[in-house]
Amino acid sequence: MLFHDRNKQGSFDLEAAELAIRDRMLQCGALILDKVLSHEDGNALTEICECGGSFTTTQRQGKTIRTVLGDVRVRRGYQQCSHCNRRRFPADTVLDVERTGFSPGLRRIMAKTGSMVCFDKAGDLIFDLGGIRVTDKDVERVAEAVGADIAQREDIEVSSVMAGAELDSEDVPEVLYIATDGTGVPVLRRETQGRPGKAADGIARSRETKLGAVFTQTSVDKEGNPLRDPNSTTYVGKIEGIEDFAPRLYTEAKHRGADHAKEVAILGDGAPWIWNMAEEHFPGAIQILDYYHAKEHLCELGKELFADEQKQQDWLNPLSDLLWEGRIGEIITQLRQLEVKGKKRKAVERTVRYFEKNIARMNYGEFRKNNLFIGSGVVEAGCKSLVSQRLKQSGMHWSIRGANAIIALRCCVESNKFEDYWETRKAA
Repeated sequence: MLFHDRNKQGSFDLEAAELAIRDRMLQCGALILDKVLSHEDGNALTEICECGGSFTTTQRQGKTIRTVLGDVRVRRGYQQCSHCNRRRFPADTVLDVERTGFSPGLRRIMAKTGSMVCFDKAGDLIFDLGGIRVTDKDVERVAEAVGADIAQREDIEVSSVMAGAELDSEDVPEVLYIATDGTGVPVLRRETQGRPGKAADGIARSRETKLGAVFTQTSVDKEGNPLRDPNSTTYVGKIEGIEDFAPRLYTEAKHRGADHAKEVAILGDGAPWIWNMAEEHFPGAIQILDYYHAKEHLCELGKELFADEQKQQDWLNPLSDLLWEGRIGEIITQLRQLEVKGKKRKAVERTVRYFEKNIARMNYGEFRKNNLFIGSGVVEAGCKSLVSQRLKQSGMHWSIRGANAIIALRCCVESNKFEDYWETRKAA
């Protein structure tokens, strides 16, 4: 009867047929899986408790597990230690469904989907693509639990590295770039108590996520511009202070072969904490201030000096040429020779100090000659695609815990590490 279904126009309804067949196939698969699971009793686990006592099965209890095939019912043994009374369901451990009603396969789908789109859309997407119904709250709990587990593992590794543990890394990059930036994430009011904000009312409504991007480069294009190695970018990010974030980025860089790289370059937008971090954790690395941020300072000064846009551009063009060549000393000289007073003079002096402080990081002519990147666009794009597109949508307000879980999950996915993580994790 299924293949004779007709739509209102009397023609065969292919969509209805294929969806109906999919549902039937899922039902059959769930029945098969149900039979398979009926034989799992958790015998793979030891019968000896940590206290030295032995586990004995006292009764069997049923549990419904939602899987990628649908709901299945498992009857598993309930065990208790004869000595310390510790309780467990060994089959839950073996099947990776401890403290959850979702199978590992479905949790994997929920976590990845919840990392990509908002939770309510994720539930709809899972149903549309897989025919499995889960609520937005289900997706939220699973995605945040998986993200929190990823973050906890990362924290443990960072602590271990900072305590002196070595990391295995056979990579020997030609050039390893370490770029970092920050972007605000809207949070709940309780997460900003005591923090001043930039709004007129002085109330903070966001917290800064620090994001680091590590990537490699081995070649250039036909014009001699550096090319980022395909799929070489990995990310770390979290809402935390620099004292905690710097070790996190340092650990990721060591993973990527910072100790063995022929050249290490730090890319940043000029924030002092970036260079302080570079001096402490990456001594000897090339420090490169993002060219476009440097040029932006000249543009802003031009607006201060000239009301007419054409005069701004006429003044800016020769300075931009000097900047491109890295002739910063000549820029500073020309700025000091400007005959202006008052607010304009203060703006000039502020810009001069900026260029003097970063003169060694603006040697763009030499950097380009050595085929190095001079822009931090990789991490800035990461702030937009990895953080903003997921965590800064209309109406979103996050807890710090929830935001950090999703950030960790997204960094893991975008760094192409999620499959490795999923193979090694326990139930999350």
